[in-house]
Amino acid sequence: MVKFNSSKKPIKPKPAVKRLGVAEKSVKAKVCYKNSFLKGRYRWAVTFIFLGLFTLMAGAAYVQIINVETLSNEADKRSLRTQEIQSIRGSILDRNGQLLSVSVPMHSVIADPMLILKENGLQDKERWKALAEALGLSYKDLVKRIEKNPKSRFEYLARQVTPTVADYVKKLKIGGIVLKNDARRFYPRGEETAHLLGFTDIDNTGIEGIEKSFNTLLVGKPGSRTYRKDKYGNIVEDIADIKKYDAHDVTLSIDAKLQSMVYREIKKAVEDNKAQSGTAILVDVRTGEILAMANAPSYNPNKRKGVPEDVMRNRAVTDTFEPGSTIKPFVVLTALQRGAVRRNEIINTGPLVLNGHEVRDVAPRAQQTLDEILENSSNRGVSRLALRMPPSALMETYQSAGLGRATDLGLGGEQLGYLNPNRKRWSDIERANVAYGYGINATPLQIVRAYVTLGSFGIYRPLSVTKVDPPIIGNRIFSEKITRDVVNMMEKVAIKNGRALVDGYRVAIKTGTAKKLEKGRYVDKYMAYTAGLAPASDPRFALVILIDDPKAGQYYGGAVSAPVFSSIMSYALRANNITPDGVSGDKTAKRTVRLNAKPDVKAADKQIN
Repeated sequence: MVKFNSSKKPIKPKPAVKRLGVAEKSVKAKVCYKNSFLKGRYRWAVTFIFLGLFTLMAGAAYVQIINVETLSNEADKRSLRTQEIQSIRGSILDRNGQLLSVSVPMHSVIADPMLILKENGLQDKERWKALAEALGLSYKDLVKRIEKNPKSRFEYLARQVTPTVADYVKKLKIGGIVLKNDARRFYPRGEETAHLLGFTDIDNTGIEGIEKSFNTLLVGKPGSRTYRKDKYGNIVEDIADIKKYDAHDVTLSIDAKLQSMVYREIKKAVEDNKAQSGTAILVDVRTGEILAMANAPSYNPNKRKGVPEDVMRNRAVTDTFEPGSTIKPFVVLTALQRGAVRRNEIINTGPLVLNGHEVRDVAPRAQQTLDEILENSSNRGVSRLALRMPPSALMETYQSAGLGRATDLGLGGEQLGYLNPNRKRWSDIERANVAYGYGINATPLQIVRAYVTLGSFGIYRPLSVTKVDPPIIGNRIFSEKITRDVVNMMEKVAIKNGRALVDGYRVAIKTGTAKKLEKGRYVDKYMAYTAGLAPASDPRFALVILIDDPKAGQYYGGAVSAPVFSSIMSYALRANNITPDGVSGDKTAKRTVRLNAKPDVKAADKQIN
């Protein structure tokens, strides 16, 4: 029945409320709980998923942004490999291509202590003993080296072992022992070239001499290949290649045959005269090339163990001495060039006292010509010439000829000597001293450079230890005519001395003897030297011989060093086929002609010697 309210609108009846029992209420509660649990678990799952994603993103950010360098380095350590491509040290050759210094292939034996100890590699005692014996070590020392740094991955056991030893080590097949290519410097001529060439260290880096001076050229530049490996050892990526640059060979001006001969002669002279040492330098006058430079005593650069450092130094460039009478030709040259004396003038060489000091001559004479002053090596004569000139005159000449100046050859330990050209005040005795070679110092190399200038008749050329292509023009510093006159005077010195002569050739020399200066005082020890040129008509070679402290009885340069000069110069002239410019007296043709008689041609021919 439909009811109407006062507003006349029908009123809908309320639905009947169904009343649930206890069982029905329980089921409904379970359904609600289940739905709530599922919703909560879903939320937790979503939360964990987002947390996982955030963690992954944070980890990725840490790896890719924050700790990228460290992790990349660790990855590279495990996968990147670099293979070094060695550049073998260049050779040193003489002017004719003969080997003077060469690198010989060798090997280094290297241990990986960490790997060996990790795998108990030392248990195979017999193999380790065999390895120690092959390397020249005791078994205990070998084990100590490996156990000394147990975390090390690299330890040298031996350097520069021969290929034969390397093959034996390889056959032992010891885990953690590897071989690496190495090289050893070898000097075929040993003692003969030791002071000039110097030597290298175990890493083939130049330490002395030419090896050090030209080290940059000789070493070249090693290359490398960098690649990536997978865990199976396969190359999966090439990263970088660095090109290697081969080392250059260095060709010296030295003539190996001349070097050998010069060394033999200077060594013999030192032994025969019981001298402390000896030095000889032979130079080509036309080019300034050093053809030979030798010192005695010498050493074997292939076996340097136990050799004193004093024996290793190149005395031709490291030792300075007062040049003594070898400087006198330059005094005469300076006096002539400055007009302080006439060519045919007779000089007063009588007693001379300067500042309370007497200037003495070994063979005093009252007066002498310029030729005789050099022939007799008159201290009084050159002193009087020096006193006629300004004090700076001789210093300028000496310096122009190369005394007191570096040779710029790059040889280690070179000394400049002592001239003091800027000195303002000179006493008369000091001016006299420098005229006969005292009060100044020079190296043997500087003396030979000065004589090269004489031999080229006044043209200065720098010295060279590497081969050069002639012609070398040079600079004229002295008058050609005057220099020729001085060389002719020096020829008379050689004739008078006799011991420096070379059969068939004209020779120009100056000998000298000077007391040694030790701790600021002159002692009874002497330097005997001979410096000269040949052939005198057109000099090709300049040679300086220095014998330090001869003790066999003779100590004058004319007696000690002049015969050495003759032997070396004779060999050099003939070995280079230099045309003789003189005729030996014993080979002069003799012919007897009888008047009013028929000439006996056969008899005359027999008298030709």
